[in-house]
Amino acid sequence: MSQDTVADAINMIRNANKAGKDSVEIKRISNLLIEILKIMKQKGVIKKYKIDGKEKSIEVSIGDLIECRAVKPRFTCSVHDIEKYKRRYLPARNIGTMIISTNKGLKTHEEAEEEGIGGSLIAYFY
Repeated sequence: MSQDTVADAINMIRNANKAGKDSVEIKRISNLLIEILKIMKQKGVIKKYKIDGKEKSIEVSIGDLIECRAVKPRFTCSVHDIEKYKRRYLPARNIGTMIISTNKGLKTHEEAEEEGIGGSLIAYFY
C-alpha cells in the first residue's frame, strides 16, 4: 500500500475485474475516493458500493468495466488541453470517461468542457 488511497483503490478494482471477481473490499477510504465511486456508479462501471464506518472500508460491486486507472502524475489541464488527454488515455471518441478535479468539485471531462473549466486529472475508466 502506498500513500495514494485513490490509486490503490482503483488498482484493486482493476485487479479484481481482471481476476473475474464480482466485488472487492477496499480497506482504506477517503472523501475523494467516495466522490470518484459516485461518478463511476453514475456511468455504470460499478453497480453499487457500501461504506462500512466501523471497519473503515468500502465494498464495491463491479459492473461493466474494461479498464480503469489513476493518472500519475496528476497533470493539470486547461479546457483546451482536455482533448489532448482524451486522445492519450481513452481508447476512442465517445468511449470512456476521465475524472477531473476542478475548483467546483470532481467532474467528468464532458461536464468540465461544458462548463469551460480545467483542473487536475485524477483517473479514467472505460
